[in-house]
Amino acid sequence: MTDLVAALPLPPVALVLLIPALAIPVLAVISNYRLGAGLNVLASGLTLVAGLMLLVAPRVRGDFLIVDDFNIFLVVLTAFVGFSTSVYSASYIGHELDIGRLTPVFLRFYHAMYQAMMGAMNLALVSNNIGLMWVGLEVATLATVMMVGLYRTPEAIEAAWKYFILGSVGIGLAFFGTILIYMVSSSVIGGGVPAMAWDQILVNAAKLEPRLLSLAFVFLLVGYGTKVGLAPFHAWLPDAHAEGPTPISAVLSGLLLNVALYALLRFKMVLAGNAGAIDVGAIMMTLGLVSVLFAALMLYRRRDIKRLFAYSSIEHMGIATFAFGIGGPLANFAGLLHMSMHSLVKSAIFFAVGHIAQAKGTQRLADLGGLSATHPMLAVGFALGVVAIVGLPPFGVFTSEFLLISIAFTHQPILTVILVVGLLVALGALLLRLQQVVFGEPRGKADPVEASYVPLFVHLALALVAGLWLPEALVRWFRSVASLLG
Repeated sequence: MTDLVAALPLPPVALVLLIPALAIPVLAVISNYRLGAGLNVLASGLTLVAGLMLLVAPRVRGDFLIVDDFNIFLVVLTAFVGFSTSVYSASYIGHELDIGRLTPVFLRFYHAMYQAMMGAMNLALVSNNIGLMWVGLEVATLATVMMVGLYRTPEAIEAAWKYFILGSVGIGLAFFGTILIYMVSSSVIGGGVPAMAWDQILVNAAKLEPRLLSLAFVFLLVGYGTKVGLAPFHAWLPDAHAEGPTPISAVLSGLLLNVALYALLRFKMVLAGNAGAIDVGAIMMTLGLVSVLFAALMLYRRRDIKRLFAYSSIEHMGIATFAFGIGGPLANFAGLLHMSMHSLVKSAIFFAVGHIAQAKGTQRLADLGGLSATHPMLAVGFALGVVAIVGLPPFGVFTSEFLLISIAFTHQPILTVILVVGLLVALGALLLRLQQVVFGEPRGKADPVEASYVPLFVHLALALVAGLWLPEALVRWFRSVASLLG
């Protein structure tokens, strides 16, 4: 593999960005659905191969791009979920075309924007320049906004507009925070591009003016926290999940929230290196707990299955944020593991939910009963996904939550009790909905649906393996990054 990487005309980090960029104009002009879906899968698969090559390629450090211990496995995770979602999307979007919800013109747009979204997220992950990182998240936001409104129904347009407004406000605040970081770093590093290089800012963190640095982080926290979906900045997320195509819901929950949290953690590392800066950990723990409790209670009031799991995503990003707020090697390890497991399991759940909604002809929970009788394979996949996401053993979410609770009790026992209460409340809500959807008398339609179950069960299998055994290479990465995060 190393020899193969060395023989490439371009380094893998360039391929991770270039492949989606080249796929966008090609997919934008292909009206044949099967060809477009196949090329979308091919481009996503090639991006995954390039991401895997990063594992054996030399580390990269430049003024604009960086490949280090922090982002390398997140790039691989993003590419993997992007590839599996493209495979799932081929059958899902094909059904939407058959029933007339989408037209060939919209499908060209969908596939092109899918690659734009994936490329932008990869750009944000490998950017060493804090301005370029912001650009990556902004482009990913705009691409997903357009995809949320793909059905062109009044509800979809409203959700896309709401996402655009709130996302733009958030990304605008993050932009102002980025400018403040540049101002404070340029006084130490000097002006120009080096003052925007994240690794140079980190090296000089102790020399930065703490008050201006703290003010910058407040804007960054609100701005990127909006993209993470933390309460009370979450209002765009449930609508975007409910009204957009289900593959986009899978990518939003499984990937885009992670990328925004990753950007926030990059800046947290800078403040951790400055003794005079504000206590970032306390703020993150507070926002994390608020998100967990709020989402757990809101789960009981949902009537739409996609909105239900949108609030579940808010809960789990709150758990990860709480873990990183506690800090330290073990809590950071738990946070990284939780981000990874949530990406795999939540995307798998949306894979199941999308086909369930197609089979029943509705997203209303009241009309989805008796799934075990009408669609047993979907029922099994959905049930396993819910069992995994609520944190029951032996899946990886249980491992990350158990590790977090164990270490949190030694640092913040009162806050940990509140966290456990939130987890139990959410568990009760989701198990209640599981029973309602899977068992009982069949309700609603029972149409046959051409479903690709491979992505669903591959994700669940990986989450199961992670709950039983973590590869040594992955453990080393978690330990290395956990030590960096402070």
